[in-house]
Amino acid sequence: MTDKAHTPWLEQLRSDGYCIIPRLMPDATIAELNADLEEAFEKTPMGKGNFYGHRTQRFGGLLRRSRLAGDLVLQPLVLAIAREILGDACDKIQLNVAQAIAIHPGEIEQFPHCDHDMWAGRKGDHEYLLNVIWPLTEFTAENGATRIYPRTHMQAVESLDQLDDPIVAECRPGDAICFLGSTVHGAGPNHTNRVRRGVVIGYSLGWLKPYENLWLAYPPQIAKTFSPELAELAGYIQHRPNLGNYEGQCPSILLRRDVPDYPQATDGLRPDQEEAVREFAEAQRYRP
Repeated sequence: MTDKAHTPWLEQLRSDGYCIIPRLMPDATIAELNADLEEAFEKTPMGKGNFYGHRTQRFGGLLRRSRLAGDLVLQPLVLAIAREILGDACDKIQLNVAQAIAIHPGEIEQFPHCDHDMWAGRKGDHEYLLNVIWPLTEFTAENGATRIYPRTHMQAVESLDQLDDPIVAECRPGDAICFLGSTVHGAGPNHTNRVRRGVVIGYSLGWLKPYENLWLAYPPQIAKTFSPELAELAGYIQHRPNLGNYEGQCPSILLRRDVPDYPQATDGLRPDQEEAVREFAEAQRYRP
């Protein structure tokens, strides 16, 4: 991905906390994905709780429900932006969530919030998360389009009274609504008689515990059908040093045909750690 392609969007993300990139996916792809998810939408109950919404449906595990969900996760421009935003603070980025959401008529406005508040670490040093909402139906001010509060990623928001008016992310299927985990946002109310559907693809720092339990959502028999890049994002990669390992090995070993009964524990250190450990070990070996 060239700098010319993603630099303007990076600049807007960093200045405003969000951007809306038009026409990133073909209409036919979004329509087919929507059709693939139809059965899940029909069977999933409404949410329980004032945050998730009593007139809102949510379900995850999209990579096992439609092959086209993987196309959204691996969209080159979005993935380049995610790696640029998050890459300074981690060795690898990971999939944080792949979730479908349907806001039904009568749903109220969602509580404005920052998604990075799901983690208790200190905020402000780096970003934890980049979320991308892909509309499956048109997003309008009347049917619950996401409301985003620009530049709140640079504020310490302690009360809703501090918030200025939000922008309403009106857009159509194929567009991508990108916003930082530090940006205040929330779904709008649905005052129409039509359901508003969308998909959220989130990317987070690879050393964080993700929102969606990836290994339960995509066990090895499912992840074996993924491309290597998609499998890595779905949790089948070791984050140096040795985080998320399986028996001392990168968990991608579970996607092989010949998984050993007793894997060989193998260092997965960062280069700086590996050099320090090597020098120390050599000094111990050759000590008189």
